[in-house]
Amino acid sequence: MIYKNFQDLKLSALGMGAMRLPTIDGDDHHIDEQATKEMVAYAMEKGINYYDTAWGYHGGVSEIVMGKVLKDYPRESFSLATKFPGYDLFNMNKVDEIFEKQLEKCQVEYFDFYLFHNVCEMNIDAYLDKKYGIFDYLWKQKELGRIKHLGFSAHGDLPTMNKFLEVYGDKMEFCQIQLNYLDYFFQDAKAKIDLLNEYHIPVWVMEPLRGGRLAHLSDEHTNELKTLRTEETTPAWAFRFLQSIDSVTMVLSGMSNFEQLKENIKTFEEEKPLNEKEWDTLLSISSQMLEKKTLPCTACRYCTSHCPMGLDIPFLLGLYNEHCFTEGGFIAPMALSALPDDKKPSACIGCRSCEGVCPQQIKISEVMHDFTEKLG
Repeated sequence: MIYKNFQDLKLSALGMGAMRLPTIDGDDHHIDEQATKEMVAYAMEKGINYYDTAWGYHGGVSEIVMGKVLKDYPRESFSLATKFPGYDLFNMNKVDEIFEKQLEKCQVEYFDFYLFHNVCEMNIDAYLDKKYGIFDYLWKQKELGRIKHLGFSAHGDLPTMNKFLEVYGDKMEFCQIQLNYLDYFFQDAKAKIDLLNEYHIPVWVMEPLRGGRLAHLSDEHTNELKTLRTEETTPAWAFRFLQSIDSVTMVLSGMSNFEQLKENIKTFEEEKPLNEKEWDTLLSISSQMLEKKTLPCTACRYCTSHCPMGLDIPFLLGLYNEHCFTEGGFIAPMALSALPDDKKPSACIGCRSCEGVCPQQIKISEVMHDFTEKLG
């Protein structure tokens, strides 16, 4: 197992995420505890010492199961991470109640790593609002030793991350972002890495395989990669990409069965960063994948000066692309929930003024209508 230095710790470069644990009969709320126990035993044996859960994973059951399973091991033999569930605004005034319950569910006296969960457009103002006292409470827990390291995860855009860091950047010890070779440019992950580097904050990675999409590529792309490294599996390429980014300290993978766990552990037995040709090939493959399902908006913003409703069309098209490529998901609805109704796709009046100046000839009015329908 590869290990990375983080302050006074040596962390396994691969962490076990507990968002996609094995279940019984496909019921997300019914975790297969025996299978999870066997997976954790194997992970421990092979050197994984970082386990990541959260309040909302598996409908609230993940923390309970991980608490039971990890109770069998010496507390100093693993690092446990969980998060304050600010993705739900109803939780904002319950930080003390939730934190105490999390300690109880996980059967621990402290958390090694604790995160503001999912800093995004929807909750940034609430996270920064002093009346909720979220930061003050969590910082107090850190001073008491009940949180060893404080950080945050982010699905929001770059300005939202920057807004959070301007207030709390000097107190954040790590940040978890969605990072893979598909999202390096698509989700602006490169710019997010650069921003975190400015604050000297190491990167924790979530969705390294983009929800499994990068575990299986087309025959054409698979064969292209085989000409570069005959022995490398398709999922391993995604991990090698991350091993090529200096600021990446932790890669979290939500492994839902034993085979995935064994394969990923084998990949992390050694570090094999990409050379320039391999790096460029992966980014070229990601571009080809995106071209098939996304609109070619370049964010030139000619359209915005011609929109009588004042819509941020490039921003909306970016969310539309994400929603289409992912075939749903929570990111677009979450971001749109932070907008007033008169700035959402449904506010488009179909005048087509924007289309007359679009260099890419995107039928924007039709896209806004389709986006509205897709969102229900």
